[in-house]
Amino acid sequence: MQVLSALRAADGPATAGWVQERLGGDLAYTTVITILTRLLAKGAVTRERVGRSFVWTPVSDEAGLAARRMRRLLDGESDREAVLASFVTSLEPDDERLLRELLGQAESEGED
Repeated sequence: MQVLSALRAADGPATAGWVQERLGGDLAYTTVITILTRLLAKGAVTRERVGRSFVWTPVSDEAGLAARRMRRLLDGESDREAVLASFVTSLEPDDERLLRELLGQAESEGED
């Protein structure tokens, strides 16, 4: 995730070369391109052609990426209710309270 962290540190869209420099040259340019392409396939970054190359932009922050992974796992299950029930009953009390608060906020925002 060093590549994604480097992209997040950019002031805007960044080239693969910029990412490679930002990482101190630890990764080969082709490796950076491979990682960015895989992140693109996972929906974690977008790319836009500028001249003969691409610039890359992260889609969301780390929390957004974790949420996207959780959603993808949930979407792959046939019994969503069982998965969600199991998830909620396994939460620590503070996390359960936070989830209830967030759901309440989302519900009240939907009523506006």
